[in-house]
Amino acid sequence: MNEAVLVTPDPADDVAGDVIILVGNPNVGKSALFGALTGHYVTVSNYPGTTVELTRGHLDLGGERVPVIDTPGTNSLSPSSDDERVTRDVLLSSDPRAVLLVGDAKNIERTIFLALQLAEMELPLVVALNMWDEATERGLNIDIFALGAATGVEVVPTVAIRREGLDALRWALSEPRRGTVRIAYPAPIERAISTMLPVLPNGSISARALALLAIGGGEAFRTHLGKRIGGAAAKVIESARVEAQEACDDPLAAVVNHTRMRVAWEIADRIRFRRLGVAVPSRRAAERLEHLATHPVWGLPVLAAVLWLAYEFVGVFGATTLVGLMENGLFNGWINPTVTSFFDAYVPWTFVRDLVVGPYGVLTMALTYSLALVFPIVGTFFIAFGVLEDSGYLPRLAVMVNRLFKKMGLNGKAVLPMVLGLGCDTMATLTTRILETRKERLIVILLLALGVPCSAQLTVVLTMLGSLSPVAMFIWLGVVLGTILLVGALAARVLPGKGSDFVLELPPLRVPRPGNIIVKTLARIEWYLKEAVPLFVLGTLILFAADRLNLLTKLEAIAAPVLQGILGLPRETAAAFIVGFLRRDFGAAGLYHLAQAGRLDGVQVVVAVVVITLFIPCIANFFMMVKERGWKTGLAIASFIFPFALLVGATLNWVLRAMNVTLQ
Repeated sequence: MNEAVLVTPDPADDVAGDVIILVGNPNVGKSALFGALTGHYVTVSNYPGTTVELTRGHLDLGGERVPVIDTPGTNSLSPSSDDERVTRDVLLSSDPRAVLLVGDAKNIERTIFLALQLAEMELPLVVALNMWDEATERGLNIDIFALGAATGVEVVPTVAIRREGLDALRWALSEPRRGTVRIAYPAPIERAISTMLPVLPNGSISARALALLAIGGGEAFRTHLGKRIGGAAAKVIESARVEAQEACDDPLAAVVNHTRMRVAWEIADRIRFRRLGVAVPSRRAAERLEHLATHPVWGLPVLAAVLWLAYEFVGVFGATTLVGLMENGLFNGWINPTVTSFFDAYVPWTFVRDLVVGPYGVLTMALTYSLALVFPIVGTFFIAFGVLEDSGYLPRLAVMVNRLFKKMGLNGKAVLPMVLGLGCDTMATLTTRILETRKERLIVILLLALGVPCSAQLTVVLTMLGSLSPVAMFIWLGVVLGTILLVGALAARVLPGKGSDFVLELPPLRVPRPGNIIVKTLARIEWYLKEAVPLFVLGTLILFAADRLNLLTKLEAIAAPVLQGILGLPRETAAAFIVGFLRRDFGAAGLYHLAQAGRLDGVQVVVAVVVITLFIPCIANFFMMVKERGWKTGLAIASFIFPFALLVGATLNWVLRAMNVTLQ
């Protein structure tokens, strides 16, 4: 197995020259092809934006071990989101041995659109037309030699999941050709290019391509370019750009992209044809379901059915059956008693015994919670999420909620990280990079931290509410969803900036491939074991230290008056909320044990689960917020959420008590 490591992209760092860079549109099987070439798989998804970090591997090419980099999916090299920006910056900061463009053979226009931009850069380029089998099944045929002649590079048909076309692809990568495309842009654009060329460097990226990026790119790129070429040259570029804009009615970026797209369509019309006499499998049933899934009325029953199936698999099978087997059967039934007996018999040091098997022990709390209680739930959620990804339903869910999300200054694409947040808010915070504007990313990060419970916490909450009347469930759900909508709408008004247009490709619905689901689930489980479980251990060690120093008792004494006086909760709940500072699912589990012991009445259960759902983000999520948006933003979000959750809980407690609601 060839090695591969994940690295966070830093556009300031140059990529080594002797490297192959994978570039491609989202949802074309680029990561699957990377895995087939290097022997390492990353998440393979059916919606844009999954690959948000660079992935490094190695390819055996004629006996030589060549580094390979998989970049985030992009629709254009004039970026509108963080992941597209990373791809552009990697290309600009490197002198690669070859660029491998991965495209969808069924959607050749957008592949050609991206190929034209790479060919204009005059980078050594190879085009892989992936999903060739799906195009063939639909009666489509692509003249790869005509496409190669139009772009000046080698074109290879591939089927990544069946490893077809890999030998031809390796041969093409051993001798890549530089593109020979020269697009004629409108006269104002061509004049601006001619003015810029003398002051631009002509290195690994052609000067003409840099001029086009300066014309159609954003202010950040022009600022970076100006620092590189000097102030006088930067003034020449800006003057030429302004003059071109004055001569065009539309924004320059739109003019450039429209010209490229027109050329892409012209090439596609010449090289693509439908084969006669080929029986194309009927997709009437799939197309009917595709229509229903996005219908404003009939899409709701489809959504309800999807949510019910997901709940049955995650909430019932995962949280009840598997958790029972792991927690009661394996850990509490065998592992914990065995290890505790061993420590009681052979370890004379009380401190060590308590550290491992005490109330805040690494085994009895950290590993039992993370592996017996949380892992079965998270694992089944990862499987369910993988099925939704690979089936192509998630983008349709984005269409369904787009109108609602507009009220929060977002668009339907924001539902993708929020749905992923039901598995883990920490991972979901990372995927907010797929959103195009800083304002949208900040709103979603805030809502994830505020009101989207992870699967482990959600299951504990639902279990607690399940013992009460159905009204309790509706109250909790209504308060949480209402809070998310209210805070989102207010944030959209308060935060500066604007949202983006909702443009999202809808891939065809298809039967999920078991291999893809297994790969994605294993990758996410690996992430959970490496990233989340150590945080459970860290949180438990902090609790252990706080308990030994008698800090928990002091914190409980400070928190008790607030909980009793404002929220109407018993003093014992203070410990659960303190634990919630470290892990919200830990806090929910503590409340669950109090409810099981009869220490909470119906109103107190509802108030407690509302507050713990809206509570401040766990340590892992907090540090991910800091990583993505900085300390100032992370602390500001946490400082807002904590008192706001108490305010919502206090209001709910007052209303329910005033109405004499029992909920039993």
